[in-house]
Amino acid sequence: MMDERQKKRLLWQLPFLTLLIVGTVLIIRQQQKMPYQKTSDFVFGTTFSVTYQCDSDMSRSIKAELMKVDNSLSPFNEMSIITTINNNGDVQPDKMFMDVFKEAMEVSRETDGAFDITVAPLVNAWGFGFKSGEMPTKRQVDSLRQIIGYQKLSVVDGKIHKQDPRMMLDCSAIAKGYGTDVVANLLRSRGVTNFMVEVGGEIVTSGVNQERVPWKVGVIKPDDDSLSVSHELQTVLNVTDIAMATSGNYRKFYYKGGKKYAHTIDPATGYPVQHNILSATVLAKSCAIADAYATSFMVMGLDRAKKVLERHPELMAYFIYDDGEGKTAVWFSPSLRDKIAD
Repeated sequence: MMDERQKKRLLWQLPFLTLLIVGTVLIIRQQQKMPYQKTSDFVFGTTFSVTYQCDSDMSRSIKAELMKVDNSLSPFNEMSIITTINNNGDVQPDKMFMDVFKEAMEVSRETDGAFDITVAPLVNAWGFGFKSGEMPTKRQVDSLRQIIGYQKLSVVDGKIHKQDPRMMLDCSAIAKGYGTDVVANLLRSRGVTNFMVEVGGEIVTSGVNQERVPWKVGVIKPDDDSLSVSHELQTVLNVTDIAMATSGNYRKFYYKGGKKYAHTIDPATGYPVQHNILSATVLAKSCAIADAYATSFMVMGLDRAKKVLERHPELMAYFIYDDGEGKTAVWFSPSLRDKIAD
């Protein structure tokens, strides 16, 4: 039996419990009525799109954050920190640059150099960077390989030191993912819990979409599509509260002498990769990490990529590859099964 003291305590608590329940219901209703905003524009030589639930327009703040990343990491920006480093100028890298640099070095070590931000001269030589022209000779490739290698970079007195002044840095395979993270962090800092940020195909999501259901993102079939007109989907993934990046050779390639040359260059050989992976999609806590590993796996091929994934259970991957008989096949991390939409 409940004594008088317990009854009085319960009676005092009931009004507070009622207020708590009513307040929670009102907050939920207010959140449901709050509009979803959308902003899109160009940055890093590509497009970005952000959908977020907020009662105020954050487009200027979003663009400002992305421009900070551009001013730090874009090789297309003549005034950026990375351009100054490439031109051997005296510059103190900002926090954004150093964050990306440290992440890049870590992924390089974990992938035995399959990911390497010094590969730009080879990328350019093969016609995928700032220059285009004739296919490089073996002698040219061998010469350029002498100035390639993440191990030839170091930090001295807070500045980037290159063992050879001819070395060039290109963070394109991690900077888009990092920029996506930067915008996601901005939204979180403003109390936004429902959003999708997409920069050049790299994605971070949180909460639910306008239909109040988890965010879903399609993985495009890796058909030869240099004009980016094909959007047929291979599968659809539930990607709420996670980052996702995809790398593939099906949109950036060229034919010469009847042979297809992919845009992904293997730093170890100096030549475009000829592995069986056609498309690598990686899910991770950060989009910068997902971006870097997606590129790494394109370089490594299926077997080596699986070994890396065994060492990193925090990563999930979805690979579309050539089965060796002219057909495409799929492999994905067992932990990704629950995220594949029916």
